[in-house]
Amino acid sequence: MTENGYVHLLHAGAPDKPMLVVLHGTGGDENQFFEFGRRLLPEATVLSPRGDISEYGAARFFRRTGEGVYDMPDLSRATEKMAAYVEAVAGEYRASAILGLGFSNGANILANVLIEKGIFDAAVLMHPLIPFRPEARSTLAGRKVLVTAGQRDPIAPVPVTEALSQHLKERGADVSTVWHPGGHEIAPLEINAVREFFSGY
Repeated sequence: MTENGYVHLLHAGAPDKPMLVVLHGTGGDENQFFEFGRRLLPEATVLSPRGDISEYGAARFFRRTGEGVYDMPDLSRATEKMAAYVEAVAGEYRASAILGLGFSNGANILANVLIEKGIFDAAVLMHPLIPFRPEARSTLAGRKVLVTAGQRDPIAPVPVTEALSQHLKERGADVSTVWHPGGHEIAPLEINAVREFFSGY
């Protein structure tokens, strides 16, 4: 447990190397992507928090009132909390860059922190769902984003995914998108795309 209230796993990497924050989907936990993150970037600090909201026993990073219907005040709370938490740990471990990878609910909180705070230098959003039109605030120029998604994903529909990608592009982010023909599951081609995306770090 941290003073900010997240249970987490942490691998302390070398100083002046990046920090990779990995964020699980609904019902996952801090173990879901931790080892994957360590293999992706062996010298990086890897931080994997557990969502602090329980939905019928399933861990999440913010509340919702239904599938695709978000509790917007709680999303705002979670965004502020996550941003402060990530910045504090990145400062403690002298991270040269802040990188993020999230799946489903983890991708959603990561996307909103990126949109609202811009603190991530690069982010992988796997099957995100941002079912509202974010406000265009500060520029995201210099940020790199990879969006991965399923063409038949019943949880994160194609038009909503495309709208998020377009919003990030309009804000100045360098956005690439990788699709697979299936649904909400993670496909091997996504894993390959993630490896390539982070290979420069």
